Amino acid sequence: MSVKHYLFYIAQNYSFAILRPIQKIILARGDKVVWFLKGSEVDADYLTADEKRLHTINEVKQYNPCAVFVPGNVVPSFIPGLKVAVFHGFNVEKRSNTRGHFNIRGCFDLYCTQGPNTTSTFLSLAEKYQYFSVKETGWSAIDPLYIQENIQENIQESTQNNIQENIQKSTQAEKTTRKKTILMCSTFSKQLSCAPVLFEKIKQLSATGRWHWLVQFHPKMAKETVEQYKSLQSEHLSFIETDNVIPLLQQADVMVCDTSSVLSMFLLLNKPVVTFKNSSPKSHMFDIDDVERLEQSIEQALSRPKSLMSEVEKFIEQTHPFRDGQSSQRVLDAVDEILAGKNLSVKSKPLNFIRMFKMRKELNYWKFW
Repeated sequence: MSVKHYLFYIAQNYSFAILRPIQKIILARGDKVVWFLKGSEVDADYLTADEKRLHTINEVKQYNPCAVFVPGNVVPSFIPGLKVAVFHGFNVEKRSNTRGHFNIRGCFDLYCTQGPNTTSTFLSLAEKYQYFSVKETGWSAIDPLYIQENIQENIQESTQNNIQENIQKSTQAEKTTRKKTILMCSTFSKQLSCAPVLFEKIKQLSATGRWHWLVQFHPKMAKETVEQYKSLQSEHLSFIETDNVIPLLQQADVMVCDTSSVLSMFLLLNKPVVTFKNSSPKSHMFDIDDVERLEQSIEQALSRPKSLMSEVEKFIEQTHPFRDGQSSQRVLDAVDEILAGKNLSVKSKPLNFIRMFKMRKELNYWKFW
């Protein structure tokens, strides 16, 4: 059997953690995978010593992948291989269906969906457009959530130097004092981010030492906000910069968030989330719009009320019912199925002249073969 070539096409640092579980399966099969990093917002320093990177489209053409995995919105049609959308997060309804999670841009052959509440919409869209296929596989990024490993082993997989030191300190503090851990995450959007609004309150709460705080933001978060929270670092609060948020999710007891898709990952661990002015608040979260209610809401969440946790369980079943850590395997199986001539779409993808011209310009690639 010939060795298959796969390509990871990424533009953001969070893509490393999304695709590495798939990489693990590919390599275990004896196949090959390489990375292509597009743009200035993705840092090559996150690549490990044994991960290979291609720098030009000419190199990609020569490599000739059978499939291209994309945790983003677009991918060039002039790159060879089946174009596979694996998503960069869950649908948290930041935008309308036509502009957000369900925006069909004509770039993909296959959408690997996460659970029933997104699969049904994509199946309807596939029937409408007829040029892509849909398979419910679960999300590769959260496979490690369901693998029973020591948290410190997960931490060692991170390429960011400070995460291990900071979490080791906070873990030791928690063991000594038996304090609960609160993870604060926030999206970068100025309209949706809770970080600037909650800063003074979190400064106050962390100073009490009642709980231990872990703070982690979207990589596009405003620098001034990042620096504000870094200034709060102490024995009670750690600011974490990492490409792998999973160890933080595993350690925390409650999350404080806004409308960031990371809150969905936390809920899948059957843990409660306190949201501040969520754009579409639901019954499976404690949503507040008053800063002064934050402390009380965290207390309520830590008590894990039955009514709330029942709603969290319903959310899990609709959003990501797979709890076996095998979503990456299902993604590859879905790709193999199409490569074998099954589950094919009816029509060809649109030519996308304007979008592809822009991508050719960005990548400085003008050949037509």
